[in-house]
Amino acid sequence: MKFKPVLAFFLTTFAMTITASAARPMKIDDLLAVKGVSDPQISPDGKQIVYVVSEIDRATDKSNSDLWLISIDGGEPRRLTTSASADNSPRWSPDGKTIAFVSTRSGSSQIWLLPLAEGGEATQLSKLPVDASGPIWSPTGDKLAFTAEVYPGKTPDETAAKDKEKEASKSKVRVFDNLMIRHWSSWDEGKRSHLFVIDAKTGAATDLIPKWTANVPPAPFGGSSDYAFSPDGKEIAFTSEPLKDMAWSTNTDIWTIPTTGGEPKNVTSENLGTDNSPSYSPDGKFLSFVRQETAQYEADLSILMLRNLANGKMIELNRSLDRPVMSYTWRKDVRKDANSSTYEIVATIDDNGAEPIVIFYVLDSNGTSIVQKPKFAVTEGVNASAQVTHDGVSIVCVRHNAASPGELYRYRDKATHPLEALTTHNSKLISELDLAKAEGFTFKGADNDDVSGWIVKPPGFDASKKYPVLFLIHGGPQGAWHNEWHARWNYAMFASPGYVLVAINPRGSTGYGQKFTLQISKDWTGRVYEDLMKGLDYALEKYTYLDKTRIAAAGGSYGGFMVNWIAGHSDRFKALISHAGVFDLTSKYGTTEELWFPEFEFGGTPWDNPKNYREQSPSLHVKAFKTPTLVIHGALDFRVPDAQGIGMFTALQRQGVPSRLVWFPDEGHWILKPANRIVWWREMHDWLAKYLK
Repeated sequence: MKFKPVLAFFLTTFAMTITASAARPMKIDDLLAVKGVSDPQISPDGKQIVYVVSEIDRATDKSNSDLWLISIDGGEPRRLTTSASADNSPRWSPDGKTIAFVSTRSGSSQIWLLPLAEGGEATQLSKLPVDASGPIWSPTGDKLAFTAEVYPGKTPDETAAKDKEKEASKSKVRVFDNLMIRHWSSWDEGKRSHLFVIDAKTGAATDLIPKWTANVPPAPFGGSSDYAFSPDGKEIAFTSEPLKDMAWSTNTDIWTIPTTGGEPKNVTSENLGTDNSPSYSPDGKFLSFVRQETAQYEADLSILMLRNLANGKMIELNRSLDRPVMSYTWRKDVRKDANSSTYEIVATIDDNGAEPIVIFYVLDSNGTSIVQKPKFAVTEGVNASAQVTHDGVSIVCVRHNAASPGELYRYRDKATHPLEALTTHNSKLISELDLAKAEGFTFKGADNDDVSGWIVKPPGFDASKKYPVLFLIHGGPQGAWHNEWHARWNYAMFASPGYVLVAINPRGSTGYGQKFTLQISKDWTGRVYEDLMKGLDYALEKYTYLDKTRIAAAGGSYGGFMVNWIAGHSDRFKALISHAGVFDLTSKYGTTEELWFPEFEFGGTPWDNPKNYREQSPSLHVKAFKTPTLVIHGALDFRVPDAQGIGMFTALQRQGVPSRLVWFPDEGHWILKPANRIVWWREMHDWLAKYLK
């Protein structure tokens, strides 16, 4: 009777041993083969989920995306679209019979409708001469809202005609009267993203803000979460960039406008910081949005706000948590009586190297609102794009961590139902790879404060051996290393040649309280540098398998700045890698675009406060440069213009320091094209191997 269980145990253990021994280090082809799972949308009846799966086409060097459908109970997913063009942004009609989505199959990005009846074919709804994006349905189902770029005061047809005229002109001159003249990786061509409504039957589209001179939603990262219909479908709330001083103002606001058109109304004019992501409560009694109160400070605490539309009173949901809200959605009011209602919001927050899902509760009784203690529903790893079923029972999200790419998961608010994986698009690939989990640690940093970090081990790890160390420094500077699967700065790819990663979340990192985040502003080289060096020292002492004689450091953006700073202040590293790093703060101010950023970070302009710019510039410490340094930059990087990378390389060369410049003419702040990513990783690994192995 005992033989079968023992045999089963033996066979299972043997199979696991074989699998573990067969697992191999990750390669760049593996990273590029990972399928991106994103944008889950639950059907109105709560039974199905439509979502997007993106894959890289190596032949075209582009990413392609398609729509997939799966039951909320799991099972085999069904591919809804197979077009060679990109299909994305799916949204259910209120009756659940149709999915609106964006596709490039007609030659430009347009809105298409896919009936869910068996054998239904997608039909094109919008037929504009300009690209359409971000469709959302009106609750009444008779129209959709979307955005498109036009010249202010001109129709889509007039915009297309003007573009054709400019393309035909032999002169490509650009003339500007105002900043911004360029942003992130694009020059300002004069067009602005406007909010449109389109008839769901006829396809007739109307620009609601035809003369608007700012982008709706804010460029370049705004999306359909920045506009929303009221429950009765009569009004739209939307987020707009500042109407003036856009280059040095973060004062985005929430506006409302009737869906039939009219004069927009600014409903957050009292706040000089950022307001975005508007949404209405299901009963229409509250308008919610995310607010940052400090002007010019893009890393201020993101507070989820509720405005009572009857009396104007404001409610703050997450200030007591001291953690920023990343995204949110309303949950159905499941507990109410004649005198009170409980409103629930499901949100993702940034917390201690993770992005958990939290449920906020507001008890609204006889006009008095009380915020109740929030519940942490899904913890550990990164949990994004949370959506809630109409009955409020299930939460669906995209979940990933350092050893697992994103897949769809379902959470039910019951102890009897653990977190369930719904999709396994990457399971076969991941089963072949030797991927280590990120292990957290905490140490005492500057001011004797607690600071956190991660350790990631290489494939085939053996604790009895000594491993070279790769010290990673994150960008932002207000960002964080999370327990996440990153498509670019991927832990497993860095560790694959045999390196142990040490990644510290020093002063300025998000998710550890707003005071901790703020302490890097005007002090880019003080506490943060001390945190980093103490964190590295702690790891070297705690983990005996780390080789203290073979250490390299790598960072991008602010991380690149810190690498440049380290080059002039430490000889402990065998090699350095600076991606998109700032070399000289004063010259960078004059060529970047978002001026609010340096003006807040360094206490004004370089002519008003030259000391902060001068004393924190790596360019003043060139004479101390000795460490071999790889410099990487994109020519289309307008956040940190490529002159910064070229300047760093020039200084290294002039000092006779072994150095190499890798310059991408067709990339911006991030290296995105698959062929370029292969080069990026090859250059990284070759440089590390040269000095660490």
